[in-house]
Amino acid sequence: MKKKVVVLTGAGVSAESGIRTFRDSDGLWEEYRIEDVATFDAWRKNQNLVLEFYNKRRTQLATVKPNPAHFALFALEEKYDVLIITQNVDDLHERSGSSKILHLHGELTKVRSTLDENLVYNIGYKEINAGDNCEKGAQLRPHIVWFGEAVPLIEVAAEMVMEADILMVIGTSLLVYPAAGLLHYASPQCKKYLIDPGSLPVAGVPNLTIIKKTAGEGVPELVNKLLAEINN
Repeated sequence: MKKKVVVLTGAGVSAESGIRTFRDSDGLWEEYRIEDVATFDAWRKNQNLVLEFYNKRRTQLATVKPNPAHFALFALEEKYDVLIITQNVDDLHERSGSSKILHLHGELTKVRSTLDENLVYNIGYKEINAGDNCEKGAQLRPHIVWFGEAVPLIEVAAEMVMEADILMVIGTSLLVYPAAGLLHYASPQCKKYLIDPGSLPVAGVPNLTIIKKTAGEGVPELVNKLLAEINN
């Protein structure tokens, strides 16, 4: 039976594909405030602005491609059972070929009904605007977990991490909860790898190897190492 590798990815993975992150100096927050576009209060106050923000993000997503980190994670599926838990709302893991992906914070290429959250539609990179309704006649909203909203799949993600033989944490600040807490669900025996060029709050985590490199550099190196271990 294949060993189980659980991968937690954050904005640092997508940034190398050219997706603008919220924390970069030229990031999206230079144009928009979090409070104005990524909360339910914002949606109630200015629906058109929120829709405009996500329409722009969707348009940009159509112009970028997966990078070596994404493709390396797909290559790992040849020898391991790979489960990806991503905080990213883009579709770059899917486009690189990865088959098991859990989106903690929603998906940019989907929208859902404001009346029935179970009515979810795949729209790709198209825009949605005021007056675009679900089949029940209610306005569509981005299928995104906004700041202040519950993260419905966090318990599923925690169970995945608990069962991991190997845990890879890539390109995340480990500051945004509840996702940041997932690292601590891994068993002491689980091999843990943290790939990020910055300094992160990880004191006291057993069996942890820190790789201070970007995702595009560090992930392919680690994947090659893990594949070589299986082949030997």
